[in-house]
Amino acid sequence: MPSRTLVSVDEYLQTSYDPDCDYVDGAIVERNVGERDHSELQGEIYAYFRSLKRKLNIRPYIEQRVQVDSARFRMLDICVMYGARPTEQIFTKPPLIAIEILSKDDRVSEMQERIDDYLNFGVRYVWVINPCTHRAWVYTKEGSHESKDGILRTQDPEIELPLPEIFQALQ
Repeated sequence: MPSRTLVSVDEYLQTSYDPDCDYVDGAIVERNVGERDHSELQGEIYAYFRSLKRKLNIRPYIEQRVQVDSARFRMLDICVMYGARPTEQIFTKPPLIAIEILSKDDRVSEMQERIDDYLNFGVRYVWVINPCTHRAWVYTKEGSHESKDGILRTQDPEIELPLPEIFQALQ
């Protein structure tokens, strides 16, 4: 098994990676770069939330870096902040929603670690969407479930993401 080269948080934050990487306990962790279906879905979801920005008092962000722990930084596919615009470049406060769009090379164990990081950080809703099957799962501190009707929801505030409409817009 190859050994990992550990880097400091400062070195990670001062280095440019292409594509951008996560930082997990001193290790640089490559993210699976999405393909066209991933990219199109990411853009459509962002546009949907962007259109509701004022109405729902939300702010969506694409590929946003969040510091989920002192030694862990994650790059979210999409996150949705509720309320005022964050002032920091790297978020240290949890978004309301973290959205991960699966890529063909994503592994269950690695995705579960990301989900756990988000929930432990205080993200209230983690949504994982498969662009190939059009299936989606919701994770909260209380548990997880598949969204059988394809509508992803939050409570307090009430926000919905109607995936059937989003996928229809991609046709």
